[in-house]
Amino acid sequence: MTVTRQDAWTQDEDILLAEVVLRHIREGGTQLSAFEEVGKALSRTAAACGFRWNSFVRKQYQSGIELAKKQRKELRKKIGIHAANMPNSVKTVSGDKADNLTIDDVIRYLEKLKQAPSQKDAGEEKKRLIEEVNALKEEVEKLKSENESLKKQLELTEEDYKALIEIMERARKMVVLQEDERNKKVKFQMEPNGNLERMEK
Repeated sequence: MTVTRQDAWTQDEDILLAEVVLRHIREGGTQLSAFEEVGKALSRTAAACGFRWNSFVRKQYQSGIELAKKQRKELRKKIGIHAANMPNSVKTVSGDKADNLTIDDVIRYLEKLKQAPSQKDAGEEKKRLIEEVNALKEEVEKLKSENESLKKQLELTEEDYKALIEIMERARKMVVLQEDERNKKVKFQMEPNGNLERMEK
């Protein structure tokens, strides 16, 4: 566990505090994050750093603060960030407090913009999808037409099949009748005049 210092501030510590706070203002960070960074470096609390900044150091760096704010504004203009385009979580505060917009917020926002498709890409994608949908519609119509044709062919085949079965059944019956005729025994009888007469059994 680190021991929190409570001794007097040195000139070097004041300079470090000023440099870190000005850097955070310039890069769009918060004063609180600057105080935490300095506190870790000097084994002091963030509250102690904030108190030292507001009560003593800030007064000596008014021109540096104004310059850092200008540089921050130029940086935002350079990368094209406007408050209206930023996520809802980013808020700006006027006055002595630094903006709540951090460099991490800017990086995340730019990454989202990079990942999002451009309008041109979106337009091309939409055009491609419309063409794909139209091609699929044509294919569906073609398949419907083929399906109807196959149904008709199937009906005709079934009718032909039924007709063929009927013909085969008739042929079978005829063969059976002919065999029956052959199997019938022929009987002859002598007529009184001496002629043979054929008799069906």
